[in-house]
Amino acid sequence: MMFTYNSTYLSERLPVFARNAVATSHPLAAQAGLRVLQQGGNAVDAAVAAGAAMTICEPVSNGLGSDAFCILWDGQQLHGLNASGRAPAAWTSGYFEGKYPGSVNPPKRGMDAVTVPGAVGAWVQLNQRFGRLPLGDVLAPAIEIAERGYLLPVVVQQKWAAAVPELQGLPGFAQAFMPRGRAPEVGELFRFPAAARALRLIAETKGAAFYGGEIAQAIEKFSAEHGGAHKASDFEAYQPEWVTPIGTDYRGHTLHEIPPNGQGIAALIALGILREFDLSGMGADSLDATHLQIEAMKLAFADVYQYVAEPSRMAVTPAQMLDEAYLRQRAKLIRMDRAQDFGAGNPVKGGTIYLTAADENGMMVSFIQSNYMGFGSGCVEPEFGISLQNRGHAFSLDPASPNAVAPGRRPFHTIIPAFLTKNGQPVMSFGVMGANMQPQGHVQTLVRMLDFHQNPQMACDAPRWRYNAGLEINVEQRMAATLVAGLLERGHRTEVIHDNYQDFGAGQFIWRMGDPKVEGYQCASDPRRDGLVAGC
Repeated sequence: MMFTYNSTYLSERLPVFARNAVATSHPLAAQAGLRVLQQGGNAVDAAVAAGAAMTICEPVSNGLGSDAFCILWDGQQLHGLNASGRAPAAWTSGYFEGKYPGSVNPPKRGMDAVTVPGAVGAWVQLNQRFGRLPLGDVLAPAIEIAERGYLLPVVVQQKWAAAVPELQGLPGFAQAFMPRGRAPEVGELFRFPAAARALRLIAETKGAAFYGGEIAQAIEKFSAEHGGAHKASDFEAYQPEWVTPIGTDYRGHTLHEIPPNGQGIAALIALGILREFDLSGMGADSLDATHLQIEAMKLAFADVYQYVAEPSRMAVTPAQMLDEAYLRQRAKLIRMDRAQDFGAGNPVKGGTIYLTAADENGMMVSFIQSNYMGFGSGCVEPEFGISLQNRGHAFSLDPASPNAVAPGRRPFHTIIPAFLTKNGQPVMSFGVMGANMQPQGHVQTLVRMLDFHQNPQMACDAPRWRYNAGLEINVEQRMAATLVAGLLERGHRTEVIHDNYQDFGAGQFIWRMGDPKVEGYQCASDPRRDGLVAGC
């Protein structure tokens, strides 16, 4: 692929070229991954090291109580890992009816929002199956950061301070994240010794302490003290699931996503619809190209919110949702002169980290982990610093819903890693964070690269839009005023938003240039967060 490098966007970032690379949204996490690569580890080791470091460096988005997903190229084939958490055994519909009468979902915060976290299980599975170094060596950088502390960067601090008013009264939050009675300031030192203790135990026991052992028992005690129903046995029963990624073809390439219970299929549906249009003749930032992408995403979300849940609960299969003839018919519903409401749901905002790593032997890893809504449930087990996600809030309390809560069931999930291949060979590991922004970010950046030949950093830097519900979209403040006016004229209810971090996600991209030992990779990191690409 011949890319253009003449960027007209405001970011001053340039692509990074390296034979071994780690791209994350925090510099210390990228360096943690690079450190284990330089110690003889591979891309999986680097991804796990960076993921562990991110739980310390960007707690506003993820923690030791997160969920995770991964797509990796092992040098021969793709593998998918679904490490989303399951509902505790006590979570029957009657459990919530008694505690929250009239509610349509479990609560947004508190212990009744917490499913069994899967991220630690993902680290262990990845390390055992594909890693080269012992887990203790891989987690060592994160342990060191937690013990010594680090100075808060700008974007993380802004999100930290914004979360405090809502979360400061929740169990364990202030003790963990308000060490001076407030959020840390920019450049102020933050230490997390409790999380360092947890990471050491996880390393020593290869995850057993977290899943049924000492840490799980501490979470059971903490949960009981604060109105939850979690048991160590719920943790002991948990296992991540190895899955086969699903994909669709677009412009001579194939985009791969994790299958449901996640929303990655939304990106595949949208690209399948966009196949029916000649975007390349329209211009990367043209009104027609932007309008088409928005309408394709609306159609995709309409189906995703209707059908996607645990695979055993879905009324249709992913293959049916991706059927070419079906998507061709869906594409015919789009009007070029007018925005339409295709009946999608009302997505919530989210908090997630995405990272990617690649090594000179050709292994490439696309990895994402998340607490869901910022700090997640707001609950932090104090002895081990386990900041717990709030994925349970995504369940429905309607027994007829395919996403109805039940013991051991996984909720609809927003976090999605992505991977691009061509003729069965790896091309790019990438992802874009941010709740329902994630598939939209996948589509927007891929269209820019594959239709308009923008290099990964340029495609990452470009202004983004975000579809919400009905006719409502948000656009970044950097989007051209003429384009915004054109969208309004076509009926899009368009709001200009200045919060790039949360509303428009942040991406990391590693594009394979050829033989990794010779040409290496071209890498990009999103300017909407504090991160970077570290390479050697």
